[in-house]
Amino acid sequence: MKKHNFYAGPSRLSEYTLKATAEAIGNLAGSGLSIMGISHRSAEFKDVMDSSIEIVKELLQVPEGYSVLFLQGGGSMQFCMAPYNLLDKHATYVNTGIWAENAIKEAKLFGEVEVIASSEDKNFSYIPKNWEKNVNPQTSYVHITTNNTIVGTQYKSDPVVSVPLVSDMSSDLFSRPVDISKYALIYAGAQKNIGPAGVTLVIVKDELLGKVTREIPTMLQYKTHIDKGSMYNTPPTVAVYACLKTLERYRQLGGVEAMHERANIKAQMIYNEIDRNQMFVGTAEVSDRSNMNICFVMSENYKELESTFLEFIAARNILGVKGHRLVGGFRASSYNAQREESVKALVKAMKDFEKRYK
Repeated sequence: MKKHNFYAGPSRLSEYTLKATAEAIGNLAGSGLSIMGISHRSAEFKDVMDSSIEIVKELLQVPEGYSVLFLQGGGSMQFCMAPYNLLDKHATYVNTGIWAENAIKEAKLFGEVEVIASSEDKNFSYIPKNWEKNVNPQTSYVHITTNNTIVGTQYKSDPVVSVPLVSDMSSDLFSRPVDISKYALIYAGAQKNIGPAGVTLVIVKDELLGKVTREIPTMLQYKTHIDKGSMYNTPPTVAVYACLKTLERYRQLGGVEAMHERANIKAQMIYNEIDRNQMFVGTAEVSDRSNMNICFVMSENYKELESTFLEFIAARNILGVKGHRLVGGFRASSYNAQREESVKALVKAMKDFEKRYK
């Protein structure tokens, strides 16, 4: 029986990506060689990397003067790599949850860090507002996390600031339109909306590099990877190929605008049921609800049924809905590859659970 996969990451990949990658593991583009065992210096893989970079630029409408990189180390490596390359004396961060807190911790190793706004006072259930006007004009950059997987909040528009803007978009890049020109640096672990775990996508404005005075290890310099076309060291060839196929699928489906429309529809189906169903309560403020990670808990009168609900949906092959260990409750992750069929299965299960246990 078909499984309904709501895991937060690594998350579901499209059938298109899985089939194409499996074929390339056997035979890459008629070369007679596997993508797992081909030199990253070969013409065949260079074409994969170059095509991956170009389709990112196409789908996101990346302006001139930006470089697109496929790196390793996950989003967490960027918590230190970004300040290593960009933080001179002072940086500004907005705290919207655990991943922002981790980024703040790493940045403090490189200079003074100001947390200009935080939603910690309400367990990170909202996105702070109107902080932009208070940014120190002398700061090296402002850092935000656009989607918060653990608590289910999301920026709905790009902040406008007069200093470089850095963003962790690990869990919502390619799910909504983004004006790249408003950002100095964007990074995203691939394992949500881009491909399998093992790749990190970085988009960086070239003119901002080379301005800090500190020495930076070769592997941690963005310039190193720009100069070598993301192949200074051996890249994860299979993962990059799968990213290419995922992005090709987005193009076929109508690009980022189409993915945004699909994300809105799927998320709203679940939120509508949460708001209707007396057994469940959403945890994020309505205006800041994430399209990617729909977080909710049992309502006050039914808290003892949390494990019962998980068992109930597991019997229907609905998996990965248990909330993050730090917050509990439930989390239905609905990234781009999530099927509407699976969303409908979850909604029906919620309705049926109410009928049985209310």
